[in-house]
Amino acid sequence: MSSAGNMEQRRARVRLETARHRIEGCLTLPRDGYRSRVSDYLNTAERGPFLSLTDVTLEPFDGGPPEQHRFLAVSRSQVVFVVELDSSDPADLDGQLEAVAAAPRVA
Repeated sequence: MSSAGNMEQRRARVRLETARHRIEGCLTLPRDGYRSRVSDYLNTAERGPFLSLTDVTLEPFDGGPPEQHRFLAVSRSQVVFVVELDSSDPADLDGQLEAVAAAPRVA
């Protein structure tokens, strides 16, 4: 990709959960404008059935060891929630994630 192409995109660090894993990785989004927010990206049907993540940490809930991957495709239908991580103060996110995880799930 050219340096001009890099100027038009940004990488958003996200944490998501499926029923069996906590996954942290980077989504590539437009830098500005339409579809530049994580919520826009998630709600765009034409993006296909998978979320493409790079620089991924995959943590199984069953207690297995965390895994590192350069790329991971996650089925959108398996995602329970996604939160964009703010690298300016990661400690603030722990409370937000606990609140989201503790919230009752709607079937």
